[in-house]
Amino acid sequence: CVLSCLIAEAVLTALRGKRFCLFDCSAAVTGIILGMSLPGTTPTHVAVIGSVVAIGIGKFIFGGLGQNIFNPAMVGRAFVMIAFTTALGATAYQVADAPQTDAISQPTPLTAARQSDPAERKIASLWELTKGTTNGSLGETSAIACLIGGLYLCIRRTASWQIPAGMIGATAVIAGIINLSSGGAEWTISHHLLGGALLFGAFFIATDPVSSPLTSKGKLIFGIGVGALVMLLRTLSSYPEGVMFAVLLMNGLVPLINRWTIPRPVGGPVPQRK
Repeated sequence: CVLSCLIAEAVLTALRGKRFCLFDCSAAVTGIILGMSLPGTTPTHVAVIGSVVAIGIGKFIFGGLGQNIFNPAMVGRAFVMIAFTTALGATAYQVADAPQTDAISQPTPLTAARQSDPAERKIASLWELTKGTTNGSLGETSAIACLIGGLYLCIRRTASWQIPAGMIGATAVIAGIINLSSGGAEWTISHHLLGGALLFGAFFIATDPVSSPLTSKGKLIFGIGVGALVMLLRTLSSYPEGVMFAVLLMNGLVPLINRWTIPRPVGGPVPQRK
């Protein structure tokens, strides 16, 4: 994904008659985020197509670096998920005790928890979700890795803490309401927070500085909106995970959020000349 994003950016930059700069690392970051959001069994050609779409449609169609409205990696991820549903749905894991390496189909924890047949329904333990010994995309399985990396980004101020705080807080509140109304559901608040791509999305995807709001208040509103949409999609839609679509939907509202949260100048508004 990283290599494909770099090549796509170099070609598209040359077509626009501009000089390609490798050292801004924007294309490499897009490739890393896209790669970490894909299952490990994703075919190579799907990863390449997703990378080209991420750079071409998610970024350059809006004018290039710093001009894109939507998160480029999520644009590429959404495209390949819709266009190559079968290829991305066939996730697998290896049986360590088997005499030979076998690939066995296994659903993600969120998919397993949504099984309609109680006999097939399996609730992953919180320890498995924390360690990352469950099935899923590369970046979403280990909650502890996402927390360590995410807190590092916030401490270094590379990522704004308001976005993950709002996203995690909104998810916890809505999940708590659902648990109380359902009366002791097996999938708890902790499962919602540790399972799926919530933590990975909160720290590494939603915090993209180009496609997120500019003000602190706006970032908090943005994070709350993403968290609320994640829970809406997880509970009411047929799709078990909602981080990708939630981020893209809220990206579209960022200009409006920026307009709502314009900070008041010190001393009040500037007097208008008559």
